[in-house]
Amino acid sequence: MKNFTILISTYNGESYIAEQLESILSQTYSNLSIIIRDDGSTDNTMSILKSYHSRYPSKISLYTGGNLGVIRSFLFLLKLADASSDYYCFCDQDDVWLPHKVASALTHLESNTPGVPAMHFTATQMTTSSLDPIKVWPKSISKPPSFFNALIQNIAVGATVTLNKEARNLLCMKQPSTEYILMHDWWAYLCISAFGNVHFDTNPSILYRQHSNNVVGGELSFWDKMKRKWRSYQKHKGTRLLFKQALEFQRLYGEEINHEKSRQLTLFLSERRTIIQRLQYLAQSKLYRQSLIEQMLFKLLILIGYI
Repeated sequence: MKNFTILISTYNGESYIAEQLESILSQTYSNLSIIIRDDGSTDNTMSILKSYHSRYPSKISLYTGGNLGVIRSFLFLLKLADASSDYYCFCDQDDVWLPHKVASALTHLESNTPGVPAMHFTATQMTTSSLDPIKVWPKSISKPPSFFNALIQNIAVGATVTLNKEARNLLCMKQPSTEYILMHDWWAYLCISAFGNVHFDTNPSILYRQHSNNVVGGELSFWDKMKRKWRSYQKHKGTRLLFKQALEFQRLYGEEINHEKSRQLTLFLSERRTIIQRLQYLAQSKLYRQSLIEQMLFKLLILIGYI
């Protein structure tokens, strides 16, 4: 029977962590263990976690430490996890897993080619803080997940991600500089799409709670998305975050990817000082975002030198 390791990073999560743990412990597929690392909570989170650990000592492992931040904390958990486990799930503290989540991930990942890194992620049922349904997000994707998408867009909702052993080993093989990584789920999507298989399931696997303390949340509407894009543009102008993440990937894995992926990565990282160079780049680029508007925005940001 395949074993799943659930990786949870908590931080001031007293409001919802018990409900999340109950949803994991109630999965239809029961051969799982839970590793929790608290990232320096100052509320009642640790008291709740200790209570669950005492009730399920063979099921739940609990670790504490200083505040690393969400990216470093999840990458630390991946390394901390038992290397003999078959599958690994990222898990947020404030959502609720639907009962079939683990079983569904197993079904999809068991069909993967043996020995090849694989990642499974799903749509979410977005809800209010009290779990009233809002919408399914994302409903679908227009193009398949791939390295050419992952370089410039993250479509993997981390709270739904399950990795096989080979994917976990790939991510743990080399230590990235986390200041150059946009988010742990994006880094996983980028690395695994470069060397393995990524599968998206349109069926939601979690109740994705939207509240004021979300680190990352889903877009509720077109205008909500546009406002978020504008705020991001203003905040990150000049920081070249996509470039830095791609450069970090090239530093660690650039010599190991196939020719076309290497060519596209090199093109993306090449200097483009003039409008002619930018137009020439767009003519050669195979990179894509998932919607027409997102793709047009990508091209615009290339043309104005933002990317």
